[in-house]
Amino acid sequence: MARRDTSRLAGRRLFLGLLLQAVLAAGLLAAGSAIAAEGKKSAGGETFDQDSVLKDAEKFFGKSTEGLAKVIEKAFKDHGQPNGYIKGEEASGAITVGLRYGDGTLVMKSGASRKVYWQGPSIGFDFGGNVSKVFVLVYHLPNASRIFQRFPAVDGSFYYVGGVGINYQQRDDIILAPIRLGVGLRAGASIGYMHYTPKKTYNPF
Repeated sequence: MARRDTSRLAGRRLFLGLLLQAVLAAGLLAAGSAIAAEGKKSAGGETFDQDSVLKDAEKFFGKSTEGLAKVIEKAFKDHGQPNGYIKGEEASGAITVGLRYGDGTLVMKSGASRKVYWQGPSIGFDFGGNVSKVFVLVYHLPNASRIFQRFPAVDGSFYYVGGVGINYQQRDDIILAPIRLGVGLRAGASIGYMHYTPKKTYNPF
């Protein structure tokens, strides 16, 4: 009889131990899910949504075109929501080999902003020069100062529709997506690199 009682007691202890482990596991799982959800919420709060980017771009370029909406849609489809953007102007020209010089203001979703300059060579397919506006989507930039480096263009990334063009530049996880309209377009800009600097320089290299 004593053995039977001891066996029942051991069984109850085992059952209670397993039940306690199950409750703790469920609690940890729920806490992990809550933290993950909060993390996604925080990350979403630090990026720009597609509608706000499109409105800012249309206001910046001074026109609303179907092509602009489509290239922005493609950028969001390819890389998601940017955590910053640059509004600027640039001068470019090409005689087989092209050059671009630009400047603008980097605006981060976190509220940080600063002046940015860029310059770089590219292979050109036209002659002459132009001055145009450029709107650059910025992805995965941890802080404003990290933009100051060379960004090689992603080969073959040039996308064009309805008078609007976009191409991608990437260094490690940071991706830049310059958007240009009309005269600012040049397919050669997708081959080469852009050097972003805190001060103006005329050295494209």
